[in-house]
Amino acid sequence: MTTESTTPPLASDSPAVSPVAARPARLAALAAGVTVVLWASAFVGIRSAGHDLSAGPLALLRLAVGTVLLGAMVLVRREAWPSRRDLPRIVIVGVLWFGAYNVMLNAAEQRVDAGTASMLVNVSPILIAVIAGIVLREGLPKSLLLGMAVSFAGVLVIGFGSARHGHTDWLGAGLCFGSAVAYATATIVQKPALSRVSALQMTFLACAVGMLACLPYAPQLVHEMPKAHTSALAWAVYLGAVPTAIAFTTWAYALARTNAGRLGVTTYLVPPISILLGWLMLGETPTWVAVGGGVLCLGGVAVARFTKR
Repeated sequence: MTTESTTPPLASDSPAVSPVAARPARLAALAAGVTVVLWASAFVGIRSAGHDLSAGPLALLRLAVGTVLLGAMVLVRREAWPSRRDLPRIVIVGVLWFGAYNVMLNAAEQRVDAGTASMLVNVSPILIAVIAGIVLREGLPKSLLLGMAVSFAGVLVIGFGSARHGHTDWLGAGLCFGSAVAYATATIVQKPALSRVSALQMTFLACAVGMLACLPYAPQLVHEMPKAHTSALAWAVYLGAVPTAIAFTTWAYALARTNAGRLGVTTYLVPPISILLGWLMLGETPTWVAVGGGVLCLGGVAVARFTKR
C-alpha cells in the first residue's frame, strides 16, 4: 500500500528568469556599454577639434550633423510624433543637455585635458542617483551607494594622477561641473518621457532643440570653418554622427529600460577609457596613479550593478 506524501515540494529560493525576460536587460546593458565607449571618444574628439573651433561653433556644427542624421532615421522609421505633454520635457533636455552641456564642455576642454575633463564631469552620476532616488522614487540601495563611493574615489585618484605640477584651472573645472549639473538634470527630466516617446524620436527632437539654441554661434562658425584644419572638421562630423546620433540614442534606449541611478553609475567607465584614448590618440600620457584610479572606477561600477535576487 502506498501513501501520498503530504509534504509540498520545496520552492526554489528565487524564480527562474527566462531567456525572453532577461533579453531586455541584456540589450539595455549592451546599449549602455556602447554609450560609454562612444562618449569616452567624444572627450578626445572635442579636445582635438577645439584647437581650431571655438566652443559654441563646435557645438553648433556637431548638433547640426547629428540633427540631419537622426532626422533621416526618424523619417525612414516613420516615428510617431510625441504628445504635447512631452514636448516641454524634450525642450528642456535639448536646451540643457544638447545645448548648454556641449558648449560648456567644449569650453572646458580648451583648458583641461580630455581625461581630466571626463573625470570632473563624472560628478553627475552622484547627482543622478540622489535626485532619481528622491524625485523618481528609485531608492538608494546599498550596492548602488557603495559602488558610487568606490567609483568616485577612483575619479579622485585619476584627478590627483592627472594634475600637472599641482596647477588647477578653476574656470575649466567650473565649466565641467556646470556640464555635470546640466547632464544630471536633463537625465531626470528625460526619464519619465521615455515611457511614451521612443529613444530615437527623443534624441532627434532634443538634438534639434539644442541646435536651435546654438544658432547664435552661426556667424562665428562661418568665420572659423575656412581656417580650420581638415582634421578638426572631421572630428566635428564624427562627434555629430557617433557620440551624438548613436550614443545619445543608445543612452535613451538604456535609460528607458533601467533605473536612472544605476545607469548613471555606468558612466564612471568613461574617465579610464578617455584617458586610454587620450594616450593613444593625443599623446596625453596617463600616470600610474591615474591608471589605478581607472581600476577603482571599474570596480565601483561592478559593485553598483550587482543586485541580490
